[in-house]
Amino acid sequence: MATVIFTQHLARFLDCPNQPVCAGTLGAALDEACRVNPNLRAYVLDEQGHLRRHVAVFIDGRRVRDRRELSDLVAPDSTVHVLQALSGG
Repeated sequence: MATVIFTQHLARFLDCPNQPVCAGTLGAALDEACRVNPNLRAYVLDEQGHLRRHVAVFIDGRRVRDRRELSDLVAPDSTVHVLQALSGG
């Protein structure tokens, strides 16, 4: 099973343990992970179901490409990291 890992920073505000998921795409993986705590969905996705600007997601160390449809593939042994995007200079 793939694993979705949320940033430790988020754990200060929401219950978000590592979630084992059985999903073929990022969208399906996030859906399954957010079922445990529906409040996670509002942190990760906007009203249209797209990744929020302040969220960065990596699958097996590679930044996701499809932030709108969430169609990036998730293999059975993948690790998905969800964290806040950093900006500034």
